[in-house]
Amino acid sequence: MKLYNLKDHNEQVSFAQAVKQGLGKQQGLFFPLELPEFALSDIDGLLEQDFVTRSSRILSAFIGDEIPEDELYQRVKNAFAFPAPVAKVEEDISCLELFHGPTLAFKDFGGRFMAQVLTQVSGDQPVTILTATSGDTGAAVAHAFHGMKNVRVVILYPRGKISPLQEKLFCTLGDNIHTIAIDGDFDQCQALVKQAFDDEELKYELKLNSANSINISRLLAQICYYFEAVAQLPQEARNQLVISVPSGNFGDLTAGLLAKSLGLPVKRFIAATNANDTVPRYLHSGEWDPKKTVATLSNAMDVSQPNNWPRVEELYRRKTWQLKDLGFASISDDTTEDAMRELADIGYISEPHAAIAYRALRDQLKPGEFGLFIGTAHPAKFKESVEAILGQELDLPKELADRADLPLLSHNLPADFSEMRAFLMALPK
Repeated sequence: MKLYNLKDHNEQVSFAQAVKQGLGKQQGLFFPLELPEFALSDIDGLLEQDFVTRSSRILSAFIGDEIPEDELYQRVKNAFAFPAPVAKVEEDISCLELFHGPTLAFKDFGGRFMAQVLTQVSGDQPVTILTATSGDTGAAVAHAFHGMKNVRVVILYPRGKISPLQEKLFCTLGDNIHTIAIDGDFDQCQALVKQAFDDEELKYELKLNSANSINISRLLAQICYYFEAVAQLPQEARNQLVISVPSGNFGDLTAGLLAKSLGLPVKRFIAATNANDTVPRYLHSGEWDPKKTVATLSNAMDVSQPNNWPRVEELYRRKTWQLKDLGFASISDDTTEDAMRELADIGYISEPHAAIAYRALRDQLKPGEFGLFIGTAHPAKFKESVEAILGQELDLPKELADRADLPLLSHNLPADFSEMRAFLMALPK
């Protein structure tokens, strides 16, 4: 598999190199040189296979012979060791629940697959994973790499801007997992990570790698659960399928669009954001005008400069699709709360991110269409806000209950690159 740098098309790397490198020159994202497509008959056959077998085939279409098929199958089996069920919500709407993994969020799929792949391509070479999180990535990456030999993980997150239980899930592990609470927002955390990757000495000394959705291995893994969702739908639903994706950094939407590019039958996608509405405003006006990030109920989507958007635009360009066909919505906190209560009234307990996707879908779904919205996290990860909005108590799943009373092991730093750099260089080798 060859990938090229979206900021410098002359920089072309193998899949293994892209996984190890994370970003290209000028902080450019890697994108597949070839966009594979399955024939319609192949799609039907894929949808009849089990999750792991099908996912191995999908990933193999991108990765090629860099990882032998039997080895790739085993890596996928190790990574995707939990289900992605589709839950009926209304007659014409279901939810793809991606929160049945060890950290109760969709990031478990990408994080665990990346850990498997990085082990495959790096061998015994030491590596430092440096990543920023707005909530769920940190936990998924931390748990995927926890205790792995020759891998050190450093996670930056905005102090006070993720839920307490999200924080407990990945800031209580210790060992090879280092967490830093930054005095700033997610965009500032992400900017610090990008600065680190521009620092050649730091990159060389620490063998830096990123586990954000900018890493191609994470992105490719996310394609697989879109196929898994469609495989669970009846034929009549597949023919008129609309998928609404809660969008922050836009990795999940990018993966869905890549699934469509492969041949998955999806009529259209809806990019659903909170008040951080850079993309909806861009799709409406044609002007890219990021505002200052604001804190919302759906904190994992509090992103004003989504990293994956260049990949979305590149895919539309390559496929000669029209951006005007991409649905979009920006949902306020008040409307998010209303949507959560509406869902609870019909017997489905959800959290703010999925509720945003549901509201956008409910508003835009046409007669005869079938809607699927993405459930990215377990409601209990947002226990405080969900209980306050719905007026009912949530039970804590074991994954959260086991960590709820453990002490936080995080360090606090300002949003200052020199201080973060000094922290990184002082880490034990």
